[in-house]
Amino acid sequence: MLYLLKKDEAGEKSKKVHDIHPSCNGGYTMEKLKVGVLASGSGTDLQSVIDASERDMIDAVVAVVISDNKDAYALKRAEKHKIPTFIVSPKNKSNEDYDKEIDKILVEHSVGLVVGAGYMRVISPCFVKKWYGRLINIHPALLPSFKGTNGQGDALDYGVRISGCTTHFMDDHVDHGPVILQAAVKVLPDDDRDKLAKRILEVEHQILPRTVQLFAQGRLKIKGRKVEIKKGDSWRDKYKIIPDVLYTEGY
Repeated sequence: MLYLLKKDEAGEKSKKVHDIHPSCNGGYTMEKLKVGVLASGSGTDLQSVIDASERDMIDAVVAVVISDNKDAYALKRAEKHKIPTFIVSPKNKSNEDYDKEIDKILVEHSVGLVVGAGYMRVISPCFVKKWYGRLINIHPALLPSFKGTNGQGDALDYGVRISGCTTHFMDDHVDHGPVILQAAVKVLPDDDRDKLAKRILEVEHQILPRTVQLFAQGRLKIKGRKVEIKKGDSWRDKYKIIPDVLYTEGY
């Protein structure tokens, strides 16, 4: 994990160092991780990361928001917080050419972590290859079950008794990469898709910022299909726990 550090005195150049604790650097202070968010829709997951950043729950800031949809409300959310926004139209572009534009914007904004938050495009292999290990997604189901755009509805139609949400590193396949955190939510007898989706969304807004913080702390290590979470603080002890929700280790 790379941390960006800068000298307390103005004018000093930023340095990249490995795993250096900010209190042990003779005047160096840690600069917050810069997050780039890809979003196609309403942006409530984006909002959860913005809110966590502004409340100092995470050592990260949203540096840029990019969308393929000019009408995405996620863009308005970002603008309200004075976060730069970009609309990149996929029209007449291959996936690879489209993602090259996305990559350029992320690099220009010094992004260290890319977050898919309701992003409805399939990412190209070249983009995944460059950003692998710095590219995460949130999905409204307990992967590997119920992949795709209707995880909540598919789970309900299948008749499961437990659903939930997953954060994971993204790879070349849709909703497939190594799992980071999951949270299980009960399916109630009178649930319809909207009711279930609303309860899952509330938990998404917990585990996504937590995942960003774990990354910012340098606590995530990919080992094949698994993600090792190094020991450290627990949000179970710090923040609200929703009754009847099962949070995996690392939360």
